[in-house]
Amino acid sequence: MEKVAKFRDDIKEKVEKAEEEGYKPKPDVIKWIDDVHELSKEWESMQESIEAAKTLSNKCCPKFSLRSKISTQSQNIRNQLCKLIEVGENFGSNLEVEKYQMKKVEFIPGTSIEGQSAATRNLNELLRLLEDDEVSIIGVWGTGGVGKTTLVKNLNNELLKNVSSSKLSFGVVVWVTVPKPPINIRKIQAQIASRLNLQVDNEASVESIARKIYQRLKEEKSFLLILDDVWKGINLDDVGVPQPVVPARSKVIITTRSLEVCRQMRANVEMKVTTLNEDESWELFVKNAGDCANLEHIQPLARDIASQCGGLPLAITVIATSMRGNTRVELWENALDSLRRSEPYNQNVVNKVYNVIKWSYDSLESLDIQSCFFYCSLYPVAVPIDDLIHCWWAEGLLGENDTYDEAYNKGIEMVERLKDACMLEPHKKDYLKMHDVVRDFAISKANSSWNEHNYFIQAGVGLAEISHIKVSSSVRRISFVSNEIECLPDYFTKCPETTSLLLQDNEPLEKIPHEFLLAFPALRVLNLSGAGIRALPSSINSLRQLRALILQNCHMLTELPPIGKLCNLQLLDCDSTRLCCLPYGMDKLTTLKVFNLPVAELKNMSKGFFLKLPSIEMLDMLDREMTNLRPLSLIGATSFDEISSLHNLTSLFIRVDSSSIFNRDHTWMSRLKIFHIEVGNTPTRVQINKSRRMISVSKCEIFSNGELSGMLQFASDLYLHECMGFRKLISYNRFDGLKSLHIERCSCDFGPPGGSPQFDPLPNLEHINLVSVDNLKCVSDFSKLLGLRLSKLRQLEIHFCASLTCLFTVGRDFSVPKQLEDISITFCPELVQLLVQRSPTKATHVNSETPRVQRLVLRNLPKFGSLGEPQSMWEHLKEHEVINCDRIEHKKLPSSIQTTNVKVKKGVLEWFYLRTVS
Repeated sequence: MEKVAKFRDDIKEKVEKAEEEGYKPKPDVIKWIDDVHELSKEWESMQESIEAAKTLSNKCCPKFSLRSKISTQSQNIRNQLCKLIEVGENFGSNLEVEKYQMKKVEFIPGTSIEGQSAATRNLNELLRLLEDDEVSIIGVWGTGGVGKTTLVKNLNNELLKNVSSSKLSFGVVVWVTVPKPPINIRKIQAQIASRLNLQVDNEASVESIARKIYQRLKEEKSFLLILDDVWKGINLDDVGVPQPVVPARSKVIITTRSLEVCRQMRANVEMKVTTLNEDESWELFVKNAGDCANLEHIQPLARDIASQCGGLPLAITVIATSMRGNTRVELWENALDSLRRSEPYNQNVVNKVYNVIKWSYDSLESLDIQSCFFYCSLYPVAVPIDDLIHCWWAEGLLGENDTYDEAYNKGIEMVERLKDACMLEPHKKDYLKMHDVVRDFAISKANSSWNEHNYFIQAGVGLAEISHIKVSSSVRRISFVSNEIECLPDYFTKCPETTSLLLQDNEPLEKIPHEFLLAFPALRVLNLSGAGIRALPSSINSLRQLRALILQNCHMLTELPPIGKLCNLQLLDCDSTRLCCLPYGMDKLTTLKVFNLPVAELKNMSKGFFLKLPSIEMLDMLDREMTNLRPLSLIGATSFDEISSLHNLTSLFIRVDSSSIFNRDHTWMSRLKIFHIEVGNTPTRVQINKSRRMISVSKCEIFSNGELSGMLQFASDLYLHECMGFRKLISYNRFDGLKSLHIERCSCDFGPPGGSPQFDPLPNLEHINLVSVDNLKCVSDFSKLLGLRLSKLRQLEIHFCASLTCLFTVGRDFSVPKQLEDISITFCPELVQLLVQRSPTKATHVNSETPRVQRLVLRNLPKFGSLGEPQSMWEHLKEHEVINCDRIEHKKLPSSIQTTNVKVKKGVLEWFYLRTVS
């Protein structure tokens, strides 16, 4: 029994380690561990019976039936023991069945509370409560801006560390930012399912999704669910979260402004986060204001300003940050006077927050940036940066006569200034957010009588219709963003001063009544993105002041009415729509600067169309949808010539017929700051990057006479898919601007070069990506074939190259690129090693320099066995993975890798890296 118990403990240890790495143990393995545990208990029980039998025997009262029973029981245990040992040995190392690809805890960006005594005490109290078996639901409550979210973010990140207590080692920690009321269970479920990598049908019922979440969470030995910013009680059963029971290994933490919410959710502990005392406030103030707050002539004023913040961390951070670096006493005196003069609404803390935020708002340098700040409050939570800047531009907040580039750059400057003043916060990529208290303040003040920019905001509140809503006729900006509006009223309050109407993200909205738009004759911005509309009413043509018409992601939109009277329109964005015809009157939009219409096929583009749009600065007609089921819209030679004559054009995204680039002067492309031009009638799989100058070519053989050379002189990125003749293209040309080269599914003859050029045709190449390149045995051959010296190569990627046997042959006339930092090789079945040494020439030996590779990724290389010499190449690695490379052993890797956290896996297919190559 001791042997099988030790065997069980070994397997249990391996299973626990696998779980820590995100693997799910096999049900048979779990059952086997439980069976051994039960058999051990039965063995102990039998031992007690044996002792009892011995006692009876010593008393000369033998109990034959008892001894017989024990003997039978012992034999049964031995039989089970043998079977369990046999089953356990058959497991081998195959203990897990799948990987969730899910970390136990995910890092959440946020402000650190390090050095803040009050917040640290609260954090330690939360950690203590998590270890208490009697506590299952913890309610963290307090006023807005007091630091509840910051506290639980720090708690989440603390759990990333190697905690000493097993009670703090949860199977998974799930963070959910709860949407504002009305409660939307489906959105909460979506965040949980995403965190758990749980595939759910968006069309499934809430109950069906709840069952899946419940089953998935029950598989974890424990979980911690953090529900941040709860405004009303949530029924965990409706969501699918198992109710924690005592002794509570799984926990739920909620943050809320309301004690009543804690009670509704039956929190075991109601932990109030209070405002800071005087010393703690000063500590936080100095941390954000910097050393200037402790200057002798400033410190008394700084302490008074800190006390004016009412101990609220948000207020302290906002004010202190705005004063950072100010050393003139007059500025501090003026700040204190302004704070004291703020008109108080009442004595509660929230209004004190409004007072200090109002001061911070007042300190913004101009009316334009103040207006930009208020405009952010029109969005419910996440604020898309590009969308925001486009609206600012159309409203004239970034200058009326600037170019689009100038306006956009000013917009980015405004965003950064608002972030620096703590009025906006970074969010996910390309998005911003407002702290909820700051947004509450902005909405309150935007609607107040003293503010000339009267707003009406009903964003993200679950509206299904708006016919009952009454607005002031003097309202300037209206937001119904992110609701469930199904229909708009035929008649709406006349709003002759309204300049922005935001209706985006109302998917059920299918129709705009003709009369509805007539209520807004002064509109500058109309945003209907994400609506279910199929068409627009003809009344759109009456909006003579309209600057921006935004129809992104209107996936059902098939046609537009005449828009020729929109004489001030600057931006028309129809990205991700089903439009196939240009609207009548487009040729009259002489002020149009940004035109996005990336559709597959346009049926009515007439000769001379582009010449009638002389103001165009950004033109995007490149359909991103990958499909071979429909024809693609190609810009022909005539239209391409017209585009080349647009002197204001700086950004271009189009697909052209290969014949369009023959015998043409492409020097006009020097005006373009960014572009992506696809050549050919097959869409490439490259991701659009609006910060590069890229040319993509698919299934074309247009290089033999240098047809592409003129355009390529202005490109930074070249993507080739199923193309021939690249060697001829660069043989007698030098392309100094090209920094990235992607070649996919191209056949090359890697025989003797036959007279390589005396110069490097791509001297500044930094990135090479080779995918499914036939006959490629070595990158050195590729380099020699094209005459590339790779002196500035930093990143090298190779995937699905079936003939590749080594990366570089070093010596003679080739050395490893000295700038190389990043190597990634996957699915190359013949690759044996990276570096193969050849007898070096004297010159090569003198000039060679070992690169400092920092990232190495090797996946699915069945014959790979060696990195090769010199091993000094790998001494500076910061990130490296070796996955499914069965012939290489960890102990044979260089010592520099063995001593770091190398990720080595065998027998686990990384299916998510597979791609179809056909």
